[in-house]
Amino acid sequence: MTDFNYDTIKSDLNRDEILSRMQDTLSDYRYTHCLRVEKVCRGLAAEYDGDVARAGLAGLLHDYAKERSDQEFIDVIKNNDLDPKLLNYNNAVWHGIVGAEIIKDELGIYDEDVLNAVRRHTVGSTNMTQVDKCVFVGDFIEPERDFPGINEARNYAKKSLDSAVAFELKHSLQHLVSKNREIYPETFISYNYWITKGDL
Repeated sequence: MTDFNYDTIKSDLNRDEILSRMQDTLSDYRYTHCLRVEKVCRGLAAEYDGDVARAGLAGLLHDYAKERSDQEFIDVIKNNDLDPKLLNYNNAVWHGIVGAEIIKDELGIYDEDVLNAVRRHTVGSTNMTQVDKCVFVGDFIEPERDFPGINEARNYAKKSLDSAVAFELKHSLQHLVSKNREIYPETFISYNYWITKGDL
């Protein structure tokens, strides 16, 4: 157990209550992944002078909606007047952008720094804050991740957040292209921006 708390961030629930909700809605695999990402995000925020509480809470919640049905995401997109172009994509994009709306509705968390980090962890953004970058990178490098390039990714995270973001975007685009997957436009835009900021 940890002594993490998010009492400084307005929410209808405390951390223990949030964890209880997560255990009810997520598989054990996804739940433990979220706990690991929370810890990594807090560490990155502390290392790079970010908001530790907001990075930690966003890291904890980043996959809150990951295991929802496609129909639930579609309903949320339509009912919340989100960009209809989102309907052309899938869970890989939805669980961040649309997941933030589900977090608001179910957990009563309205902090935009937290919600934006959840939104942006799937597609990136040219406007990523330190909190956003901590979650974007923390999800990618958490201790149980194991894929070609993971050691390089972790080394970049030790170098700078901007370099880690640039590497992750490059790696993600290469992966999507190799799988003949459609790429969300914001991810291309993010790559073009961050590849000039990070030292790869």
